[in-house]
Amino acid sequence: MFTRGERVPSLRVIEIASPSALERGRQYGTAAAELIADAIAYYREAFAYQAGLTWDQALDHTRPWQRLVERDHPELLAEMAGIAEGAGVTLPEVLALNCRGEIIYDNWFPDSPADGCTSFSLIDGAAGDGHVYAGQNWDWREAVRGTVVILRVVQPPKPTLIMQVEAGQIGRHGANSAGLALNANGLGGRFDDSAGMPQTFIRRAVLDAANIADAVKILTSTTAHIPSNALLTHRDGFSIDIETTPGGHGWEYGENGLLVHGNHYQVLSPREVGSSGRLISPDSLIRVPRARRGLVKAAEATTPDDVRNTVHTAMSDHLGHPDSLCAHPDERLPAVEQWSTTLSSCVDLTTGEYYVAAGPPCENKYELVPFNLYNEVRP
Repeated sequence: MFTRGERVPSLRVIEIASPSALERGRQYGTAAAELIADAIAYYREAFAYQAGLTWDQALDHTRPWQRLVERDHPELLAEMAGIAEGAGVTLPEVLALNCRGEIIYDNWFPDSPADGCTSFSLIDGAAGDGHVYAGQNWDWREAVRGTVVILRVVQPPKPTLIMQVEAGQIGRHGANSAGLALNANGLGGRFDDSAGMPQTFIRRAVLDAANIADAVKILTSTTAHIPSNALLTHRDGFSIDIETTPGGHGWEYGENGLLVHGNHYQVLSPREVGSSGRLISPDSLIRVPRARRGLVKAAEATTPDDVRNTVHTAMSDHLGHPDSLCAHPDERLPAVEQWSTTLSSCVDLTTGEYYVAAGPPCENKYELVPFNLYNEVRP
């Protein structure tokens, strides 16, 4: 049985640095070994409970994705091999952590619990200090909060990354030294069963991109296994939201510099691209307008501190609690199903400052991580 460790006020921060993907992975696996073991323990239980899979069956399920990653992203496969070596686990176990959403999706039952995230971007004066901001409330399983790390990846000649990930994962949400941020949200809908690229690897490839055009190309040219939303923000004052599905794409731009997306289709109709169209997170219909309502006030803020405070207040909204913008565990559900805001982020792409709240923002202030996006390290 997975047991969550004691909560701490701030997150573990790990830096990995090497031109060698294998060596970066070894550094990562060594630094996060016990958290990776905790993550494996949770998903061993969750896959059995939710998807009816033994751990061996879940690991076997990763084989088609390993072949795809080896073909299209061999460096990421090498990084995962290094993680496995450093943490003292197997490569299929690290793959399972990186494909956890796809494994659950492929064994989706009608009563599977929802998940959610609410992403935002502020450009073109949507923040009154004139800076460009991006961030999100990342909502996922309450039991994995203790496994979340802030990961800095120094990987010359590619951009340096700062990401928030579950221990053992090589990509999720973050920003890079080229001034590009990626925030992402799951989308509903069932598509065919052919193997596509798991989201973790798509997102890492996007964050590895040196410019916004390459990032958009990756999102629109990669056949994903499951539908997902990607909100891209660039420090030069550009943002675009792209709903990606195995059947096609849709996109939108912000209004008055403000762009918000949740876990429902805001551009596409799922049936237009061949999906059954199931809404996985009905509360997204509440979260998105509430986030807009709060974030529009950032235009009145005049300093970065004021902007962050406005964002923090907006992302702490509780309408619909516990399934609110600032999400909390629903005690009516079994512990393995409960979910909450795992982390809230607010990244200033103008200055390179990366702020996170370790859990629901109503309970946690934004803390500045000890690295600047633009390769400066704070003492």
